[in-house]
Amino acid sequence: MDRRDWIKTVAAGSMAGIAASSLMRDRTEAADGSTQKAGLITKENAHAGSLDWQLTRVRLDKNLGFRTPWIEGYCSKQSVTANESIDIMVSTDPVRPFKIEIFRTGYYAGRGARLMTTLGPFPGKKQPTPTPGEKNLHECRWEATTTLKIPADWTSGVYLGRLSLIEDDPAFGYWQSYVVFIVRDDRPADILVQCSDNTWQAYNQWPNNYSVYTHPKGNQGPWADVSFDRPYAKYPQIYENPQSIGSGEWLCFEFPMSYWLEQQGYDVTYCSNSDMLTPDRGLKCKAFLSVGHDEYWNIKQYESVIKLRDSGVNLLFFSGNSVCWVTPYRDSFDGRPNRIMFRGGPYGGEYTYAKLREKLNGPFPHRGPDEGYLIGARNVEPVNGGGDWICTKPDHWIFEGTGMKAGDRIPGLIGWEYHGEPPADIPGLEILGEGTALVGGTQPQHWTATIYPGPKNNFVFNASTIFWCQDLSSPPGHMLPWSHWSRPHGPDERVQRITHNLMQRAIK
Repeated sequence: MDRRDWIKTVAAGSMAGIAASSLMRDRTEAADGSTQKAGLITKENAHAGSLDWQLTRVRLDKNLGFRTPWIEGYCSKQSVTANESIDIMVSTDPVRPFKIEIFRTGYYAGRGARLMTTLGPFPGKKQPTPTPGEKNLHECRWEATTTLKIPADWTSGVYLGRLSLIEDDPAFGYWQSYVVFIVRDDRPADILVQCSDNTWQAYNQWPNNYSVYTHPKGNQGPWADVSFDRPYAKYPQIYENPQSIGSGEWLCFEFPMSYWLEQQGYDVTYCSNSDMLTPDRGLKCKAFLSVGHDEYWNIKQYESVIKLRDSGVNLLFFSGNSVCWVTPYRDSFDGRPNRIMFRGGPYGGEYTYAKLREKLNGPFPHRGPDEGYLIGARNVEPVNGGGDWICTKPDHWIFEGTGMKAGDRIPGLIGWEYHGEPPADIPGLEILGEGTALVGGTQPQHWTATIYPGPKNNFVFNASTIFWCQDLSSPPGHMLPWSHWSRPHGPDERVQRITHNLMQRAIK
């Protein structure tokens, strides 16, 4: 099949079969158990997907509000392994019976999720909205509704628990929301997807406009603590997404990557930001992925990922505004680790932008190193805008099979935050794409996509946009975002091929 026919096939929706069969062939020929590894995700996605896993009946407490007090909840941990237990806390106001359906998100022949188990019915209980604590902390201390022991055969992934009031009074309604948790594992795998849940929580405005950004002193200082012990409200930025209630930013900015990877049959596993406080998990993988909006990193995360790079793991930042703020953790009220965090200070080392943040919003108790020497390019100010992703080095191997020429544009793929100039002074660093984003629709800002070689024949790729995975797939439960009068267009065979080229090089 020549390139022209390949592109036509992709446009017709057949890329999954071509890429997956090629991938499976490559792995079948590999040694040391690769066939077994590759089969795990393929076997998981051979299960029947669910036709009904999204939120249908959604309601906020007010117009453009954040929470759904009729039924809402949260989990006791960000992530959990098979054979471990996780508590699910739920509040219903007024008290109503409800059930919890647990779904694993993935491909599943295009359906997007698989029903794993149904819990309940439960009688329901109204649980208290917490009184704000020191640094405006809203930490729920709800009683557990149920404890779920993760079965040994549950595959690593991002799991949604759909909370549904039981319809015994049609006049009242059977409102719904989600809880979200990650099932992780410890096996060697090709690809590790780090979920950006620190950032989900930093922006979470439950119960009513309370987040790292809403302290009376201002939205960029170290003044506000936030707790994972509270429900995720509706996603609060750039667009209204009623499907997001309770799921953090997973469905908004990361799920299209997971859906596409599993569609292709890639050997993928998942973890939370807090699972990267040591490098152990990532050192068992060939590629580490930062996806979507990955702004808040604990300094131990940073040190772990430096260790991955220096040990030969490939790093792929399919994200924007990444590694922006140092994010210290502390324990919850009852001693569970890594459940409270705050904006401790900027990354950036002695870079001018970090000094500007310190001057305008400090003093901060922490300062991180220059993220440009990890990512390849830096965060910039201002950083909120949109634009086209523009190819500048078409002869590079990442563009093989795309047909792209210098100056070709992928419309709307830059946004709503990105990495910009100047790229870090790293030996061998190449600029693959660059251009202008418009801040507020009118003010120009430069963005830069880069790649540089690691020390052990590995590489670090920086896509330079939160929106990259918007052009990989369009799974059920996902809405295309828009930002600052610009928007991505959805699945694009060029973005799919670039990503495939990167993955194949990363896992060979």
